[in-house]
Amino acid sequence: MRPARAVSAAALAGFLALTTLVGATAAHAATVNYVALGDSYSSGVGAGSYTSESGSCKRSTNAYPYLWKNAHSTSSFTFAACSGARTGDVLNSQLSGLNSATTLVSITIGGNDAGFSSTMQTCVLSSDSDCLDAVATAKSYATDTLPGLLDQVYSTIHGKAPNAHVVVLGYPHLYKISGNCIFGIGDTKRAAINSAADVLDDVIAKRAANAGFTYEDVRGLFTGHEICASGTVWLNSTTLPIDESYHPKAAGQAGGYLPAFSAGV
Repeated sequence: MRPARAVSAAALAGFLALTTLVGATAAHAATVNYVALGDSYSSGVGAGSYTSESGSCKRSTNAYPYLWKNAHSTSSFTFAACSGARTGDVLNSQLSGLNSATTLVSITIGGNDAGFSSTMQTCVLSSDSDCLDAVATAKSYATDTLPGLLDQVYSTIHGKAPNAHVVVLGYPHLYKISGNCIFGIGDTKRAAINSAADVLDDVIAKRAANAGFTYEDVRGLFTGHEICASGTVWLNSTTLPIDESYHPKAAGQAGGYLPAFSAGV
């Protein structure tokens, strides 16, 4: 009988160890402290339903961070993303929610540093040559100056939240080339603007990888839903309020950014 008792004791010990492991894993999975950082593409400008406390930051309940939070059991959620934010704004005013207990971070940043708003204004209001010049300037900034700024942001995030999984998201193409738009800018400008997004996304992807973060490309998800596409358009063209122009609608946040972020998590 002694061997039988020994086996039973070993089995019981193994069962207890497994139970403890499962319990610890479940407890860890339930602890999600999520901080959403970044610019207007993360705050949800263009998607409507802005929270009253967010003011000019225009944080939307239709934005992908809010949608993800609602679909998961987060222990805490800090929505710090803000319209118009540049890398310096993230460093100076968005990182107070990060700490060693933070487990998840999302961010879109870099478009405003590279002059997204002014480039779009030039392309919409000026000639093809002016647009191409503005896009070339934005590309040069993205390749020459932005990498160092992103490195600073990413390293600071890691330093403040060393245990967090960080998901960096890119920017979509705004236009369907040879699409259905009768009015607005022509394909020369549309192609140039899309090419700027490509350069920007390539830079962001490389710097995110260098930081050990997860990068998610949204361009494929937005394909067929760009401005001038024949299907459901997920992006605002020129609209009012003007700051919501060229930003994802609620459908773009739910159909494009949310799946991309979820895949990265």
